[in-house]
Amino acid sequence: MASNNQFVTFNNGEKYPILGLGTWKSKPGVVEEAVRVAIDTGYRHFDCAMFYGNEQEIGNAIKQKIDEGVVAREDLYITSKLWNIFHQPEIVETVLKKTLSDLQVEYLDLYLIHWPMAFKEGGLNDDFIPKDDDGATIEGNGSYIETWKAMEQLVENGLVRSIGVSNFNKRQIEDILSVATVKPVNNQVECHPYLNQNQLKKYCEEQGIVLTAYSPLGSPDNPWKKPEDHSLLEDPKIIEIADKYSKSAAQVIIKYQIQRGVMVIPKSVTKNRIESNFDVWDFELEQEDMDQIDIYDCGARFVHMKGNMHFKDYPFNDEY
Repeated sequence: MASNNQFVTFNNGEKYPILGLGTWKSKPGVVEEAVRVAIDTGYRHFDCAMFYGNEQEIGNAIKQKIDEGVVAREDLYITSKLWNIFHQPEIVETVLKKTLSDLQVEYLDLYLIHWPMAFKEGGLNDDFIPKDDDGATIEGNGSYIETWKAMEQLVENGLVRSIGVSNFNKRQIEDILSVATVKPVNNQVECHPYLNQNQLKKYCEEQGIVLTAYSPLGSPDNPWKKPEDHSLLEDPKIIEIADKYSKSAAQVIIKYQIQRGVMVIPKSVTKNRIESNFDVWDFELEQEDMDQIDIYDCGARFVHMKGNMHFKDYPFNDEY
């Protein structure tokens, strides 16, 4: 089954669809059907993570569509992430194999270190967010540099095609590059018109690292969202541009990232939104509109993890 999409090329020569389906906050009970709908719509890139707690359901949907002959495994591009309590090198492969088992696949196309911050070290049966008696998250002793060396071994062992990072700043990427024998291909970060990440994007591109935009629609269901936070999808300036092209605000925002060469993973579990978010291949934003959207950047971060600001590897204290 053919699928509309554009592809980016990683620094290792692997190609990846620029538009995928995000699955953060997609609850068990609905995410399986969402992935089935997405595959039928034409999505081939699926962004997952053990921390999201829904990889088994996603795996069920993928297996069903493969069994039905709608897609083959090699048509799909599956990303997952190593959570913060698993930074110790000796556990990395064990954790990955749990993800592979849940997703019912033999390899991942892309595996990321979810955050540079290490939480208190744990195993697969431990709390993913370890807390002290005051309810604060407990920091771990892990080093993402040592974690990276274990990630490289996954490539050597044929368990993942490509590796990268998520929520890393420029300095932290430099740390990885200083030791890497397998370069990161991707840095997945919050990115939308209110936080366009232009400086980080430029740096990553200079290093041959592709950016992926998570929460590209402004994370309207973000659990930390405050009532006074701006709604990107209701921004009259975005809506005005959308009306010009007879498209939705979401479609314009997604197209904005695609035209920047940024991979983008809007999340939805609603059939018509899943389909609408993928219906972006029949128009191009004019350069004046791309420039106008760039102006909306105001450094507004919806996913800030402020409770971890004192951690040694908290990424958002640096300029970018």
